[in-house]
Formats: sequence, structure tokens, C-alpha cells
Amino acid sequence: MGRVAVDAMGSDGAPASELAGAVAALRHGPAELSVILVGDEPSLRARLVGMAGPHTARLSIRHAAKVLAPDESPARAARSGGDTSLGLAFELVARGEADAVVSAGNSGALLALGSLRLGRLPGVLRAAIAAVVPTPRGQTVLCDAGATVEPRPEALAQFALLGALLARELFARATPRVGLLANGREAHKGTPLVRAAHELLVRLAPDAGLDYRGLVEGHDLFGGGLDVMATDGFTGNALLKGAEGAIAASAALLDEELAASSPARLGKWLARGALARARTRASWVEAGGALLVGVAGTVVVCHGRSDARAMTGAILAADRTAAAGVHHKIAVALARHREVWVGATSEPTSEPESETP
Repeated sequence: MGRVAVDAMGSDGAPASELAGAVAALRHGPAELSVILVGDEPSLRARLVGMAGPHTARLSIRHAAKVLAPDESPARAARSGGDTSLGLAFELVARGEADAVVSAGNSGALLALGSLRLGRLPGVLRAAIAAVVPTPRGQTVLCDAGATVEPRPEALAQFALLGALLARELFARATPRVGLLANGREAHKGTPLVRAAHELLVRLAPDAGLDYRGLVEGHDLFGGGLDVMATDGFTGNALLKGAEGAIAASAALLDEELAASSPARLGKWLARGALARARTRASWVEAGGALLVGVAGTVVVCHGRSDARAMTGAILAADRTAAAGVHHKIAVALARHREVWVGATSEPTSEPESETP
């Protein structure tokens, strides 16, 4: 049975979004799925009245008296233990009482607790957030999308491997096509960090099973020519949020033009099905969340603005990922290529390294 622990107090709309999302996931998901809501039990039980049905027999509540603030430092979050809704959700997985964690709360706290409570997989230098981006020809994994803002070159190069392993498991890409984000394709482009990681990937990609395409640009994330785009967490997060804004603005402009005249309104009505499908494919809400990769467990990181539909998607994605044993398969693949990263990290580097709050 898939057991998903949900931080019920993490999103901007908590706990209503998490509760409604959990109930919908149980209603529409597999019969083996169960959800553990972690948060203010009296509030959750009061809201659950009127939502009960046969499927909610697989929903349980664990009380947590405290909630991590959005601006809580990762260090303080890590010390909070199981006193908070997020901390207790991780404790449940660490104790074997749940198979996955889902939260729309403080992403820095998620990273800190994931690394501390679950631990990093052997050989992983830094954990990363892997976001799946829809394209006209499938999906592209963006790694890192916000976990480690100043990685060392070795860690940045390994983000390419982590993303590739995820693409291999989720999308059956035998030899994932990987690019490293820069401000141009020429070898001299990019920051010193990017150039150093590029040199590592050129040398290590064949042994790691990567089809390394070299330096790429931001628009390549959406073209469908890559399975993985590797970057640091600061750049990846900025790129992802910029894309969200561009998609929203494009949709608004299209709506404005389709409402400008009678022929345009007729065309909108005739194309309403296609327009609805395109919006669904492009929406971050449908993806539900991103995966925290590199830790010894399944963790789905959701947008703070996640509504009930997004939380439903995140819970179902967490259940599928845990059931597939993706982090176990990544650990096995990392072990096969362990000598690659031992050699890559044998020389110390002075590059700064930190994680997002």
C-alpha cells in the first residue's frame, strides 16, 4: 500500500488545499493509496466533516502543533524535529510509517530535512530539485530548479547525471540527451562554474551513460531536443518562474485577442477543446510538484500557491514514484558510476556552495 505523508500546513491555502487535494487523490487514485495528513488535527477534522466517504477511510491525521514559517532558516527547520507538520512528515518516512513526503511549504526546510532525516544517497554530492517541463515533443527534466544555489563544479555536473537517471526511470530514455545551461553554445561561454562543469561532463559523460550535447541556452528547455537541462539552483529557479510568467502572459494576450471581435470569438468557441488541452499541458498545476532527487526517499516539492488540484497531482505523483522505487534505482545507478565521481572530486575546489532557504 502506498502511504503518502502530506504536510497539511505548507501551502498559501493551507489546510484547505491539502485536505481537498488529499480527498480527491483518494477518490481518483489507486485503491491501495493511503494519505496521512500532518498538521493541526482539530482544524483538519473540523474541515473533514462533510467530505467523508468510503475513500476517506484511507485518510488519517497526525497532529503537529507547530508550523514552519515561510522564512524559517533551513538550519532552524532541521533542528525543529517532529514538532512541526513538515518535520513530522519526514519523521514518518524515516521511521517507515510512510513512503513519501509531499509539501508546498518552505523549500529550504524541505531540502534540509530531506538531507538530514532521510540522508543523501551514497555518492550524491548535493541534493537537487528536478522539475519536469512539458514540451511539444515530450518532457524535459530541469535539474536543479532551486535546491543548491551555489554548487561546486562537481555537484553541477552530477545534477546532469541525477536528471538523466530520473529521465531514464520516468520516461524510459535509455541514453538521455543532456545539456548544460549557459549564455551561449560556444565553449568559452558561461561562468567559471559552468565552464568547469562542462569540462567534467565532456570527460565523464560516456562512462556515465549520457548523450551530452554541451552548452545550451534557455530556450532549449522547451524545444524538445533535450531530456535533461542541468543548471545551478538559482538559475534554474529563475528560469522556471520566468517561464511560468511568460506562459501566463501569453495566455492572457491570447484571450484578449480572441475576445476582440466576433470572428475571433467564434474561432475561440470552435477551438475551445484544443485551447483547453494546450492550457492543461502547459500548466504547472497539472505537474503537481517537483522531485527532490539525491535523498534516500521520495519527496515532492510543491509550489506555495498550489491549490487542491495541484496537491492531488503531487500526491499521485509521489505515490507513483515511491511505488516505482525511483530513488532505489538511482542509488544503484550511482553505485555503478561511483568511480566516475570519485575521480571527479579528488581535487578540492574553492567554489562556494549553499542551499536555498
